[in-house]
Amino acid sequence: MKNMVQTILATRHLTKRYGSVVAVDQVSLTLQQGQVYGLVGQNGTGKTTLLRMVTGQTFPTFGELELFGETSPQGIDRMRANLGAVVETPSFFPFFTARENLEYYRRQRGIAGKGCIDDALRQVELSDTGKKKFKDFSLGMKQRLGLALALMNHPALLLLDEPINGLDPMGIAHFRTLIQKLCEGNGVTVLISSHILSELESLATCYGFIHRGRLIEQISEKVLRERCRECLELTVDSTEKAAVAVERELGCANYEILPGGKMRLYEYLDTPAKVTHVLAASGVEISGVVNQGSNLEEYFLSLIREEGRKNA
Repeated sequence: MKNMVQTILATRHLTKRYGSVVAVDQVSLTLQQGQVYGLVGQNGTGKTTLLRMVTGQTFPTFGELELFGETSPQGIDRMRANLGAVVETPSFFPFFTARENLEYYRRQRGIAGKGCIDDALRQVELSDTGKKKFKDFSLGMKQRLGLALALMNHPALLLLDEPINGLDPMGIAHFRTLIQKLCEGNGVTVLISSHILSELESLATCYGFIHRGRLIEQISEKVLRERCRECLELTVDSTEKAAVAVERELGCANYEILPGGKMRLYEYLDTPAKVTHVLAASGVEISGVVNQGSNLEEYFLSLIREEGRKNA
């Protein structure tokens, strides 16, 4: 019998109001075990508030939260022991070393054994900082110490709020490798909010797009890749005739038919004139030809534009 995929985190209509301001508006999302969930949104759209509700730093106005199968307040509190989180900037003592800071939090949180400090520092490549004080760390080192703090209890769910800020290209590459190792080797589930969308593209297996506190779309990496795939989109009077011409005259079966007389061709992207010539010669009337394809940032911006048209 196959093991069922476990839901690690789920929210249902989760909402947070501050007076008349709705910071998070009825967000319903789901994270399955082993996923890297990219939470995409502009600054001030509710990403941090959402993470703060999951970690218990703030309470929802209404809505439901499920964590490792628990839905009661007591059960959720117990399950938070399986969380590791970097939400906003962690508070570290400026005159403590990396090891001294982590030892303080280890004792405060009741984490058994000092070995967890060595493991966490090794994972984020801060083992050799020695007696260097936190106040003398670079911004990137401070970010990595925050990540070490989140890893110290060997979490099953890791919540990271803008974790790549301040990292140089080598640091970003190391972070990416670390997250992949945690997921593939340890089965850790990760939720990352970041405005550096190009880095999410190389990590995430699922995305949630949040705008003005609302989750406007949740989509798998596979479906997103298909939607962003580069193609030649044609608007024709007969998709049936166009399909026959493309297959017979161009030997191409790599296409799809869409509603509204549209056809997407995934070959001949550099020679659209050849395609239109073949279609015209086959009696197909063409009213539009455009190269389509976008990256994550372009896709997100198109979602925002569409959302704006809906609410206009």
